Amino acid sequence: MIYEQRCYTLTPAGMRPFLALYEREGLPMLRHHLGQLVAFFVTETGELNQVVHLWSYQDLNEREARRSALWRDPDWLAYADRVLPFIVRMESRILKPASFSPLQ
Repeated sequence: MIYEQRCYTLTPAGMRPFLALYEREGLPMLRHHLGQLVAFFVTETGELNQVVHLWSYQDLNEREARRSALWRDPDWLAYADRVLPFIVRMESRILKPASFSPLQ
C-alpha cells in the first residue's frame, strides 16, 4: 500500500469557495476515479490557506491508471478549469508506511 499526500496552497480568499466547489463537484469525481480518500485537512497554524489530502493505492501502477482515467474525464477537465484559479501551488508526495505504522 502507498499513500499520496497532496497539498494545495490556495489564494487568501480562496478557501471557502474552493472547499465548497471541491465538496460539491470535485470529491464525487475523485472518489469515483481515485478510490479511497484517507483524510482531508485544512491548516490552522504554520503556512495558512492550505488543504492536505491523502489517497491510498495498492501501488504506483494503480495510482497511474486511476489518475490517467481521471484526466480523460471531460467533467473533471471542466471542474479543473473552475477550481485552478483558487490554487497558488500544488505539491504531491508518495508515502510508504513504515513497518510499525497504523496505516498499512
